[in-house]
Amino acid sequence: MVTMKLFDWKRRQADESVLNDVDNFEFTLDNLRPAPGSRQRKSRKGRGIAAGQGATCGYGMRGQKARSGRPTRPGFEGGQTPLYRRLPKYVGQPTGPGHSKTLFNVIKTDALVNAAPSSVVNFDSLMENKAVTKSKFKLHKIVGGEGAAIPSGLTVQAHGFTKSARTAIEAAGGKCELLSPTTGAVLEEETA
Repeated sequence: MVTMKLFDWKRRQADESVLNDVDNFEFTLDNLRPAPGSRQRKSRKGRGIAAGQGATCGYGMRGQKARSGRPTRPGFEGGQTPLYRRLPKYVGQPTGPGHSKTLFNVIKTDALVNAAPSSVVNFDSLMENKAVTKSKFKLHKIVGGEGAAIPSGLTVQAHGFTKSARTAIEAAGGKCELLSPTTGAVLEEETA
């Protein structure tokens, strides 16, 4: 039985025994209602001392925060350097709308060591050879490893390469092919 104070007199007088019988009552979208006592009427300030929020409406007699209109913006600290300016900023994380970060699944060049020479290597072939585990992201980027010897003549396909990884692959007589992030097709290299 609900013992909360009900502010709605209609709910106080209504027989809601059917609603309280949760085992046998089926709730649907047309009979949902808030819990009794959870929704109160909005308090009307400045309507006399009997209302409990009369005259100064709870803002006191004087001072900046008692004046009409919003006196200060959120985060304002009276001229003192506010908290959001005192804290250190993270470099390299642009803020504001329109900024997004491309998340790559990182594959080290060490995973290419067991590939057959002069073969085509991509994420799927590395998965078959169990050189890498499953990925959380759809895009794959080859990064430099610990300097293990890469087989000669590899054609490595990925959505991105770091400079060190590209240098290591090409030094072993291999080739780097960029893949389209949407279709997965091999992009034609731009001639510089």
